[in-house]
Amino acid sequence: MQELADRFARYVSHRRPQAESVQVDSIARIHGGASRETYRLRLRYHERKREVERRLILRRDPPSSLIETDRSHEFRAYQAFHGTAVPVPEPLWLEEDPQWLERPFFVMEEVQGCDASLKGLSEGPASAHREQIGREKWRILGLIARTDPRRLGEIPDEVSPERCWERELSHWERVIETDSLGPEPVVQATLRRLRRNPPPPAQRIAVVHGDYRSGNFLYDTSGQIRAILDWEMWHAGDPLEDLAWSLNLLWSWPDRERVGRLLPREEAIAVWERSSGLRAAPEALLWWELFTCVKSLAIWISSAREYADAKSTDPMLALVGWIIHGMQERITLELLGRSK
Repeated sequence: MQELADRFARYVSHRRPQAESVQVDSIARIHGGASRETYRLRLRYHERKREVERRLILRRDPPSSLIETDRSHEFRAYQAFHGTAVPVPEPLWLEEDPQWLERPFFVMEEVQGCDASLKGLSEGPASAHREQIGREKWRILGLIARTDPRRLGEIPDEVSPERCWERELSHWERVIETDSLGPEPVVQATLRRLRRNPPPPAQRIAVVHGDYRSGNFLYDTSGQIRAILDWEMWHAGDPLEDLAWSLNLLWSWPDRERVGRLLPREEAIAVWERSSGLRAAPEALLWWELFTCVKSLAIWISSAREYADAKSTDPMLALVGWIIHGMQERITLELLGRSK
């Protein structure tokens, strides 16, 4: 870890040549996440006879990744939303040259005094404010659903209200075909159901966060959401995709009363509808909920494949590929039972 700290200090000296006596300490790995290595650190230096101390977050590309994403794509989301009503950490530097830390990375300011854990939503000081946190969570998601993707980058030509579902479904179907270690009858049944009964056209093509759930935002003990994290899978699409992902029972398991461990399902949907100005028609939302099951299962299937192919020795990948995969299959079967 010290070597990483020393190399990052040299990088800061390169980026800020006016900085003197650059030091990096208190560096620690933040575990979790599927696409980047994340570190918390303290940066100290002198500049213009003034001592500067900054708490930073470093997000570095891993040797192999469960979800292949473009770091500049994620960084662009932080740049676009910083300073707006959608709270995000301040983005500082994007570095594509691997000479500095062996692999590309980007750096953000740390939002201090916050928690992101699921446990903290049902236990501890913040749990007294979980309804407030829940209303804020889905209100912010509604604001994201109002955001034109052109603010973050050009919309690909193939994205249209009528066919955006097909692009997303085809992507995760390819992931499943590539990474499956064996038969996946629940996934295949769900894919057939989704293709035979496409959803209605999107009411709006907007920014879709792609992984909007409890665990991917920072909240404080007063019940305020301070930052939305993990934008690596954002894309232009149907905002119902994000709503459906946020409602997945996997994020509140085994609690079935409060989605995301925060609010009753219907209240969460109502908050989102008011904030987004869109309607979550039950049949359209059910389609996207089944889609999120396919997407979730694809991620856990890829997790198991990473471990089986020895691309990663982290046993957690094997566990989620088995245990979480099984939980998501149960949720999927329940939804299939509700569908026509």
